Amino acid sequence: MEDTRHIKISDYNYPLPDERIAKFPLPVRDQSKLLVYRHGEVSESLFTSLPDYIEPGELMVFNNTKVIQARLHFRKETGALIEIFCLEPIQPNDYALNFQQTSHSAWLCMIGNLKKWKEGPLRREMTVKGKPLTLTATRGTCRGTSHWIDFTWDNDEVTFADILEMFGELPIPPYLNRETQESDKETYQTVYSKIKGSVAAPTAGLHFTRRVLDALQEKGTDLEEVTLHVGAGTFKPVKSEEIEGHEMHTEYISVNRQMIEKLIAHGGKAVAVGTTSVRTLESLYYIGATVSLHPDASQEELHVSQWQPYDTRPSLTATEALQCISDYMSRHQIDALHTSTQIIIAPGYEYKIVKKMITNFHQPQSTLLLLVSAFVKGDWHTIYDYALAHGFRFLSYGDSSLLIP
Repeated sequence: MEDTRHIKISDYNYPLPDERIAKFPLPVRDQSKLLVYRHGEVSESLFTSLPDYIEPGELMVFNNTKVIQARLHFRKETGALIEIFCLEPIQPNDYALNFQQTSHSAWLCMIGNLKKWKEGPLRREMTVKGKPLTLTATRGTCRGTSHWIDFTWDNDEVTFADILEMFGELPIPPYLNRETQESDKETYQTVYSKIKGSVAAPTAGLHFTRRVLDALQEKGTDLEEVTLHVGAGTFKPVKSEEIEGHEMHTEYISVNRQMIEKLIAHGGKAVAVGTTSVRTLESLYYIGATVSLHPDASQEELHVSQWQPYDTRPSLTATEALQCISDYMSRHQIDALHTSTQIIIAPGYEYKIVKKMITNFHQPQSTLLLLVSAFVKGDWHTIYDYALAHGFRFLSYGDSSLLIP
């Protein structure tokens, strides 16, 4: 555990020329390249061949979160443009409830051009669903690098979701260094996205098409979904020399009873599509461990803290931990578990549930690269050296990899 805390992020650097960052996706999603890492050996194929590497009867888990148009722009009377980037709901703090609000909604937000917003509310006239309204943003307390923002509007036939849908802008990753385009509204969503709440896409899922999903099902693959709402913190660089000094962002997860039962039926083993599915699945183990010790904990108290895996080291098997969750859900008569995770997965971490991983190629010195390194027992250089030498495209709109340690 001490070794993990003292990992130097500089050891996870590699040269990434700007021209290797995919600024746009390929015209056909599943024609991206697929790097296959199996037991230390690397080969390459096309993403359409993914089903060839999945055994019949395996459980594949997807994150069904949907990216929201989280950036709102206001212009002051002086002409200054202020951007408000909605990160997570505060009042109410449940995503679905917040989106349904019809007069007031409070969010934790990042503010662009903050120095030009000295005081007073911001206002914007708009027409939503044919109904004119004035949207007002009032700045509240500062919380770290973010602010509490109260949004109010004067038409109770319009929800906050309607406002974002009509006037929000999709927040594409900052490293693309370009403006959001109309095409991003489609290409920066997975084909199976359902539950609104993310400010970044679970990008490993961007390669999937209906034909790849159909081919997986024809092969006998069990397909299931979880929800983790991706926060802007996923792009937060590690600025501390050692990862002990990096605070992981909190992300909200939702897992239904059927998913838990499926995992138990598959012996607590899964193929994870993307690092967000990885973080959700691995967090479930520690949620189960908490429930085993505190059977009547509230769902909020089941939050997985950053260092919990390294500080507690439970002795439960994956199926035992999952059974604890199943029993908890039965006792409390709930069909879906709603909680949060701050888990950091880095070398020294022992994976409990994820046995295969589909993921893109991540930024140098990022927590996602640490997660991959932990999965392949430190052999990430083999993967990234091959990808750089063989023309793979990197980051959100880039190519994909299948990792089988």
